[in-house]
Amino acid sequence: MHTPVPPEQPETIRSLAGPDPALVDPATALRDFAAYTRDLAERSVLFWDTLRQRADNMLAHERAGKPPLLDFDYEVLLDAHRFERPTNYSLLRITRVGEDCLADCLDTEKPPVVVFDPRAGHGPGIGGFKRDSEVGLALRAGHPVYFVAFGPEPVPGQTLLDVLHTLRRFVEEVASRHPGRAPILYGNCQAGWAITILAADCAGLVGPAVLNGSPLSYWAGEAGINPMRIAGAFVGGAWLAHLLGDLGQGRFDGAWLVQNFENLKPEAVWEKYANLFARIETERERFLEFERWWNGFYFLSREEIVAIVENLFVGNRLEEGLVQVCGGCHVDLRRIRNPLVIFASYGDNITPPHQALGWIPAVYATTEDLKRAGQRIVYLTNPHIGHLGIFVSAKVANLEHRTILENLPRIGELEPGLYEMRIGSSTAGIEQQITREVTFEERRVEDLDFEYPRRSFERVREISEVNEAAYRTFVSPWIRAAVTPWSAAMAEALHPMRVSRTMFAETFSPWMRGVRMLAAMEQEHTALPPENPFKAAEAAWIGDVTRMIEASRRIRDAWAERLFETAFGGGLSSPAPTRRHSDQDA
Repeated sequence: MHTPVPPEQPETIRSLAGPDPALVDPATALRDFAAYTRDLAERSVLFWDTLRQRADNMLAHERAGKPPLLDFDYEVLLDAHRFERPTNYSLLRITRVGEDCLADCLDTEKPPVVVFDPRAGHGPGIGGFKRDSEVGLALRAGHPVYFVAFGPEPVPGQTLLDVLHTLRRFVEEVASRHPGRAPILYGNCQAGWAITILAADCAGLVGPAVLNGSPLSYWAGEAGINPMRIAGAFVGGAWLAHLLGDLGQGRFDGAWLVQNFENLKPEAVWEKYANLFARIETERERFLEFERWWNGFYFLSREEIVAIVENLFVGNRLEEGLVQVCGGCHVDLRRIRNPLVIFASYGDNITPPHQALGWIPAVYATTEDLKRAGQRIVYLTNPHIGHLGIFVSAKVANLEHRTILENLPRIGELEPGLYEMRIGSSTAGIEQQITREVTFEERRVEDLDFEYPRRSFERVREISEVNEAAYRTFVSPWIRAAVTPWSAAMAEALHPMRVSRTMFAETFSPWMRGVRMLAAMEQEHTALPPENPFKAAEAAWIGDVTRMIEASRRIRDAWAERLFETAFGGGLSSPAPTRRHSDQDA
């Protein structure tokens, strides 16, 4: 229904846009311009100095060996470098938060929580990056907390199976320290599918698993929103990852993955820097804190990245039960018996709910099939938060993550089936403790309708297998023979993601020392009032540029999808049959 516009609203809109130029006194306009010019110069100095500080932080982190960026003290319990099948992983136990020793506040009756961070280009720490995080919430609730970290360099030749063996041993170690209390497993993004593989292999896992933004159905998605699922088609599949691993002397540079994330939504990159420039007074410290993690590029082994791309991102073999672990044992998602909690967001263009939930109807033909398997799957969706917000947003941590953790005992008592967790209104008790109304509404597997052109993606997989076999046989031996430690180091140092950061460090750009000195003189800088017409014009220009970049990105993605449809057949939004497991497949 159309709502009439109050007569005074046009005046309100006009006042927000600034005074009418025809009514502005020239002296006032001159003063506003002078104030804006000074503010612009000061913010420019502080902006460039922030980039200098980011580069210095990045280099200092590298010199320190890139330790986990946790906001908590910890001790190393297990170092997988010493395992029979060594990997670059380690199991940490959180021991202290600031001045508070955890031994005095833990509840010995509560099960331990193990947080697995994603290994997708960045280093560990996002699950415990700040106090309002998965680690922090579990600690405040009285749970013993463990954290799975990894080093910046893989053990030469370590495989995906080696990593899975390491993670299983970590879970067994935690379980042995807390007899009778099955660990609660938190898997963020890439770590979520790793936990799922462990739960679905021949040995299985116990204890509930919380999968946050974790892709399991890699071909699913929505046309115009999730273009990353078709990216592998345009490079011919997994062979390119193999090539990059060869050029790095068996090491795949995680900076390539981070660059893919930034290319996925370039307007977000622009907004990050524009927001820093426009609000340098309040955004500097938050920017630097996040960038310490974002620019900590870690490596994967060549064997790992090729297996991941072949089996998951291009191959989509997980939901089909075709991923092989151990000798002759395949991962069958129907074997999972520990309760699963899936948290996804419709604002996540990297792992949308389609990819987080689409495997369920592919594995369980009907709701009754799921119930007969004795499985409990609970999902929770957010309408707008982005991929990183699932892990780092304090608001999400204090609502969704807190609610999930508090209600895990109830989830364990549910009858087998599919449920949606709904978080209702909250009320404050006598002691001002927030109580949220949480319900579990039963859903049907048949209603999870995430259709996509399966045959088109199968063609991509077939092409990838041919290209990878040809590259591995005829090209890879020559590349490995030609690559030297010097050339691999140069490729690492000259990667665009590193150069665009380190170029502002004083070590590489001596003139940045002058920027630092000027910035030290601007410590008294105060923000210009938004009523300044020139500051308002700047904000409008930033918004226009953002919309222009977004429009260009949408056109790029639309053309990519059209090219995919032309080359491989079938529209990305057209219905297609989905392969489903039957009871006989179990």
